[in-house]
Amino acid sequence: MTTLEAARAALAAEHAAVYGYGVVGSRVEEARAAEAREAYDAHRARRDALDRAVRDLGGTPPAASAAYALPFPVQDAQTAVRLAAGLESRIAGAYADLVRAADGSLRAEAAAALREAAVRAARWRGGSVAFPGLAERA
Repeated sequence: MTTLEAARAALAAEHAAVYGYGVVGSRVEEARAAEAREAYDAHRARRDALDRAVRDLGGTPPAASAAYALPFPVQDAQTAVRLAAGLESRIAGAYADLVRAADGSLRAEAAAALREAAVRAARWRGGSVAFPGLAERA
């Protein structure tokens, strides 16, 4: 995977995460609403940074879809938390690919985003995995 392909894939994952956190925020318990808002804001910022990175690499950023298929129905706070953990795991995977493909400051940013996603996933899940972002090692 080239750096541009990995950056575009990470951007597409961020678009999906921003959408997903809209769903999470509408269903999560009040006690975790601030956590959902912070994650939403963090993903919006990462999305915007990746949009610029894709352009800097000479590519065209993928547009966000109007809606995304969720992996399961989100009907209550419990499933909202499960969705948030899944979103973060997916994002971690996209950033792990970008870490492998990039170098320099983009690689450092991808590594920071991977770390942030792993921490958020652990908070939502209530525990961590051995190798966040690496599905074959999780």
